[in-house]
Amino acid sequence: MTVNFNVSFSFTMSFWSILVLALYGVGLVGITLYTVAQVHLVYHYLKSKSGNSHTTQSLKSHPVVTIQLPIFNELYVVNRLIDAVAQFDWPKDKFEIQVLDDSTDETVEIIAQKVEEWQQKGIDIKHVQRDSREGYKAGALEYGQKRAKGEFIAIFDADFVPEPDFLVRTLPVFTDEEIGMVQTRWGHLNEDYSLLTKALAFALNGHFTVEQMGRNQADFFMNFNGTAGVWRKSCIVDAGGWEHDTITEDLDLSYRAQMKGWEFKYLEDVVSPAEIPVAISAIKTQQYRWTKGSAESARKHLGNVWNTENSLIKKLQATSHLLNSSVFIFILLISIFSVPALYIKAQQPELSLLFQVASVFLIGFVGWILFYGTSFIEQRGSTADKIKRMLFMFPVFLSISMAFAVHNSVAVIKGYMGKTSPFIRTPKFNITQLSDRWENNKYLINKMDATSIIEGLLVLYFLGGIALAFILGDWGLLPFHVMLFAGYSIIFGYSLYENMLKPA
Repeated sequence: MTVNFNVSFSFTMSFWSILVLALYGVGLVGITLYTVAQVHLVYHYLKSKSGNSHTTQSLKSHPVVTIQLPIFNELYVVNRLIDAVAQFDWPKDKFEIQVLDDSTDETVEIIAQKVEEWQQKGIDIKHVQRDSREGYKAGALEYGQKRAKGEFIAIFDADFVPEPDFLVRTLPVFTDEEIGMVQTRWGHLNEDYSLLTKALAFALNGHFTVEQMGRNQADFFMNFNGTAGVWRKSCIVDAGGWEHDTITEDLDLSYRAQMKGWEFKYLEDVVSPAEIPVAISAIKTQQYRWTKGSAESARKHLGNVWNTENSLIKKLQATSHLLNSSVFIFILLISIFSVPALYIKAQQPELSLLFQVASVFLIGFVGWILFYGTSFIEQRGSTADKIKRMLFMFPVFLSISMAFAVHNSVAVIKGYMGKTSPFIRTPKFNITQLSDRWENNKYLINKMDATSIIEGLLVLYFLGGIALAFILGDWGLLPFHVMLFAGYSIIFGYSLYENMLKPA
């Protein structure tokens, strides 16, 4: 009986060891493949910078432009947005503003008053309301598009404050009849407000420099970012219009349009300032929509992409683009299984060669440094200052990003499974100064859900991983576990803080 027990116990240990290491390995391989695709975009981004710079074109005439402002319960920022677009440097008889208002609170009255104010000043601005919120943002855009006078349609979310010369700098690109959409770079009104806003700005800067510019330079599939861009109306119609079977209607329409042969243009030098979410609940809402919607779009379009006549590399990059939210699943795998892997490594020295081979895949994190380091270098400031800020911000960004793995993995899995969910907008608080407060904001969601509780438990879990490193004398994964502990502590700490607040 003793021999049989030992054999059974040994077999069980081997099975669980293999399972843990296999899942850990899947995570490492997945992250490596993702970063290879990102580094490829770094190459094309640098190539775009070394080539001919974008030459400014001039307009022979001013086409009619419709500016759409999709709004849902944005009492804190809607006036700021309307004032900004109403002052665009464009002939008054050549543009109209549609405030697509699905609001259910006092935002309706605020918009009505502001619209009347600008109408009296000669601006063609309309307060557009629907009978229902069918289709959410996509439904509102489609409703407005069918009533739009403009040959071109510019779209801005509630948190943006575009510059007066936005149309002057974007519309000339459409002199090329094949261009269906022009996207501009997001700026940040409140980047330095907190550690969270700094980390989010760090991530967004990577996307709006290296990724968007790299894709555009290489003629890969790229995407409209949902705001701060201009569409040719005929492109929207030709692609089938706005659809709401995903919660990222922007990515969905982008792929349908490009697969119809339309070209997109990204203007890195045209910056549209916007407010970064400051509350962890708002950030999670935004992250959930982006990651789940990306998975939904992958489910919808990946097969179609591979049925096109595009080059293999363009199809591979499109695959990486559509599946990029899956990186959070890979991060979650290596995070969770890195702790037992540390124990297995100590208990089974015969597997040392396997761990040495696996360490090669950690080069994926080096790829992230290259990707975000490149975007950081492009920012203003002295080289020494940029290096100093990069050395601080990259670990902070990586820690917080990895700590979103639980929340975002749930969203991605639901997206791949085809589970529907409503479009939940990210609340904006009109936070632009360090002295601004948001704690009593009406739209604050102060609810601790199951995901937040799991994140709190993971704080203790990775603290245990740190302790295990000292017990075993193995320091290889210590920096990784320290960052995970820090990241989950930050997110859980913010969640606890918000849970104690009471909305106005």
